[in-house]
Amino acid sequence: MNLKAKGTNAERELIHLFWAAGWASLRCAGSGSMRYPSPDILAGNSLRKLAIECKTSKNNNIYIPKKELNELKEFSNKFGAEAWVGVKVQKEWYFLNLEDTNQTVKNHSISLVLAKQKGLLFDELIGNI
Repeated sequence: MNLKAKGTNAERELIHLFWAAGWASLRCAGSGSMRYPSPDILAGNSLRKLAIECKTSKNNNIYIPKKELNELKEFSNKFGAEAWVGVKVQKEWYFLNLEDTNQTVKNHSISLVLAKQKGLLFDELIGNI
């Protein structure tokens, strides 16, 4: 399975988790490939709106280009949504605020250790814990 298909499958998995928890959610077609900023996933209920950039990896470090997170922040500000980075590592989802990622010259990075320290699990993100 290629990387794009793995990412798409992970996004679909997350969509199902939101719907099963009573939230509405959708994948944003063309995220990252059109001229306007858009997140990978929008999710919300009557109280909250989330804009999520999703990444998945078998490695313990994930690198995200600064441009992607800058666009997530821009979209979230204009849309009135909370900006989150969702990373799936070792079959578990972790959600981090943009400020909790490590910044390098060109990228933001998230290690498995950082995700476990600062990230929220899905149930924590949606307020079930």
